Order: sequence, then C-alpha cells, then structure tokens
Amino acid sequence: MLIIELLNLLSRMAHSGVHKDRGELRIHENLDELGTDLAEYIAELSEASVKERGVFTIAISGGSLIGLMGRLCEAPYNKTVDWAKWYIFWADERVVAKTHADSNYKLAKDGLLSKVPVLPSHVNSINDSVSAEEAADDYEFHVRQLVKTRTINVSDISDCPKFDLILLGMGPDGHVASLFPNHPVLDEKDEWVTFITDSPKSPPERITFTLPVINSASNVAVVVTGESKAEAVHLATDDVGPDCLSLPARLVRPIRGKLVWFLDKLAASKLDGSQFSE
Repeated sequence: MLIIELLNLLSRMAHSGVHKDRGELRIHENLDELGTDLAEYIAELSEASVKERGVFTIAISGGSLIGLMGRLCEAPYNKTVDWAKWYIFWADERVVAKTHADSNYKLAKDGLLSKVPVLPSHVNSINDSVSAEEAADDYEFHVRQLVKTRTINVSDISDCPKFDLILLGMGPDGHVASLFPNHPVLDEKDEWVTFITDSPKSPPERITFTLPVINSASNVAVVVTGESKAEAVHLATDDVGPDCLSLPARLVRPIRGKLVWFLDKLAASKLDGSQFSE
C-alpha cells in the first residue's frame, strides 16, 4: 500500500511545478485524479488550520467545483476530517432563492454539505430575500462580525478577512467568483463583498468577494477543467505581457498566501513550458 501511495505521489509531482510567479500548477491526467488530489489538499489544509486555530474557514464557488470536491464525502475523509470545525462561506453567490437551481448554496448542499457532518450553524449563506445590494451589505456585515471574534482570521497587513482557503473556478472568459472581465468591480478596493446586477452569465444579480479579500487568503485554489478554458488558463498563468493583466483570474495574487492551480490535461493544453509536456 505504501509503495502504491508513493507511486501516486511521484506521478502527481511529475505533473506539477511552480510556474513563474503565478503559483503552483498541478496538472492531472483525468478528473478522477484531480478530484483525489483536491480532496487530499483540502483535508491537509483543514487539519493544519484546526490544529493551529481550532477552526477551518473555507469559501467556495459554484459550477463544476462542487462535483470535483465529491471525494471529501467518501472514505477516509468523511470520517477523518474534523467537519465540526469547518465554517463555510461563498466567494460568490447568485441572488436567487436557496431552492433555485442556480443557487450556489443549493449546489453545495446537494453535492457536499448534506453528505458530511458539517454543523448547520457554521454554514454562512446569503440572505436570499433582499436585493443584490442589500445581500452584499448583509453578507459583509456578517463576515465582519466573525472577523471581530477571530472565527475568521484577519490579514496582518490590512483589515481584510484572511480565510484559510478560498476555492475558485474559472470561466472560459477568465472570470473568477463573479468578477468578470472589464467590470468596474475589479477596481473595488474598500468593500469586502460587492454586488453586480449585470452579470454576462445568467442570473444577472450576484454578490461576490472582492479581489482584496481573495488576495488576503492564506490559500487560494483555482480549479479548472476542460479544453474550452485552455486559452484562459494560458492567459492567466503564462508570461503573456501586459495585454492580459486585467484578466480577473490573472489578478488573483495572494499577498502573503499560496496560490495553487488544479488543472486537467485539457485545461492545461495551451500552457507554455516544456516542464509540463509529456
């Protein structure tokens, strides 16, 4: 068993590396391998955070990310992870009812939270009965209260919350959370949570963490799969000059945290660098 685990580790190491200043890239043969590595990564961060602070604060997004986290519902993680110490947040959310098919909360509840012993009082979802602006204000107030009690850590260089882990997906246009290309919210510096009413993807009304909050996290992981996102991965991670500096995914740069990209081979297919080729 030990030999098999060692071989699996070596296999993952052969497809990973630090890519310039854009964080660590972990490239996987298939979705199953990616999901296994992602579960192990999250479980290790959870264990370290609980040991250090007594809690684990994790912010998630929607899309295919929840499905790729599915291994956490299985052995050994469903038993070994200290789920009672998890505090769960959303890096972005669609302003729809929690029962709506577009709700990131519903996606996470159905695909993960209902299958593991997370405490309901530790699941911090938005108020879905108010406007997008009010929902953003309400969510930021809630986060601020938890920063005051140090349930959420605080950045040592600003007043921003310092989540233990923020998990993001990325769209073919390079958007992360609900931060879309060329949108004014990319320039937001003061608010922790903001809102949009003109999302290019339906539904139009959303709340989202701002870049200062994302970049204050201890760990940020961007999980990307599929050939349709390969060009955006290239533009977000490779040395492409100043033209793509405003791509939202490229603006994810944890100030004193660690950035890891989890990619399948299709998403990584346009990356520069022979160190990632077969």
